[in-house]
Amino acid sequence: MSFPRYPAYKPSGVEWLGEVPEHWLVEPFKRQIERNDGGSWGDDPEGLMDTIVLRSTEQTVDGRWKIEDPSFRKLNDHDKNSSLLVEGDLLLTKSSGSSLHIGKTTLVDKQIENLQCCFSNFMQRIRLKSTVLPRLGWYILNNRISRFQLDFLSNTTTGLANLNATIIGQIIIPNPPGHEQQAIISFLDHETAKIDALIAEQQRLIELLQEKRQAVISHAVTKGLNPDAPMKDSGEEWLGEVPEHWEVTALKRLCRRITDGAHISPETDNGVYCFVSTRDISESDIDFEGCLRTSEASYEYLLRTGCQPEVGDVLFSKDGTIGRTLVVREQHDFVVASSLIIIRPDTNLLDAEFLDVLCKSDAVQNQVESFVKGAGLPRLSIANLMRVIGIFPPLQEQRRIANVVSKISVRFTALMAEAEAAVTLLQERRSALISAAVTGQIDVRGLAEAKAGEQ
Repeated sequence: MSFPRYPAYKPSGVEWLGEVPEHWLVEPFKRQIERNDGGSWGDDPEGLMDTIVLRSTEQTVDGRWKIEDPSFRKLNDHDKNSSLLVEGDLLLTKSSGSSLHIGKTTLVDKQIENLQCCFSNFMQRIRLKSTVLPRLGWYILNNRISRFQLDFLSNTTTGLANLNATIIGQIIIPNPPGHEQQAIISFLDHETAKIDALIAEQQRLIELLQEKRQAVISHAVTKGLNPDAPMKDSGEEWLGEVPEHWEVTALKRLCRRITDGAHISPETDNGVYCFVSTRDISESDIDFEGCLRTSEASYEYLLRTGCQPEVGDVLFSKDGTIGRTLVVREQHDFVVASSLIIIRPDTNLLDAEFLDVLCKSDAVQNQVESFVKGAGLPRLSIANLMRVIGIFPPLQEQRRIANVVSKISVRFTALMAEAEAAVTLLQERRSALISAAVTGQIDVRGLAEAKAGEQ
């Protein structure tokens, strides 16, 4: 859908902004700010009188609240009074290692105000003058032009981007007259709500596809491919019946070796050889380009301690994202960190591809979850992995199951990729629409009135 433009435009005087409506102002943001101050983190909580202190981690990249586990802190009276939030305040992330997060801004609504909460020292509170409506300010700060300025102006000399009150006040914003501001807000609220609904549909589709794929995997490795196969009681209440000719036994019994990676920090000076950890593996491959590299001396030492996987081994993550698995399918000179377990199947009894599928199934994942539940720092020990029970058909049947599951997974992955691409396009559309409206590239005055009349 195309939108009308304003009758007349003028140069903004800012190269990256271009032209703006003739009757709009272009000015530093500080001219519209009444209050521009930082927050307080306080001390460790003590009891009922503690205060919720909101953090930048509770802001999404697109400027929404996601408060799931609020942090309670002890603030003195001065800090509490000075950082108490009221409806209409804007909270901006001023310190982050990611350009996606620096400058993200959330709007304090009545619900947040009623929590009587404050905000942390990694955030900046903006309270606007009456000349700019807070919700328009929220749209302005979250549009890509403002976020680009904040990212560009942030200090990155330490690798951590930082903003301050001065920098925030320096960004250049287009400022429409007061009587047009509500029209822009109404238009964007209506249009972004429609886009958000479409995004939610695609995200739900992705979730359903993931659930379906997981169900297919779990059924294949516990019930097999033949629906008419004779069944027997597995002896495990959580597992129920399994095909009669399958073996239910500890995973370790069909493996030649189960060990974890290096328990030392690698030497990274003059690093040459890949040192792979949990963060470097996905469902399909290893990120050899982005992983740490260790020195030749350190690498030789780690080889002697058995930290190098072989082709046909299965890597199993025991720290971070616990239970992620990957088959090593190609020879590569690398060693692994202690966050990964190397499982080496006995190839006379256990197929690596089947083992990978089995480890991804609910049958194994639920056992692993029960072992790590309640731990202060979730981590799967080698001893607990040794306790995992598996269900094992004969070797040739293992290979057939792994092959079928692989083909089905490819189809599900393709469908999820399509849905993820649709989400990306919708998010880009949303961002472009907000930028066009708050910079005056489209004239929404009549559109907002028409949308209001439809409701």
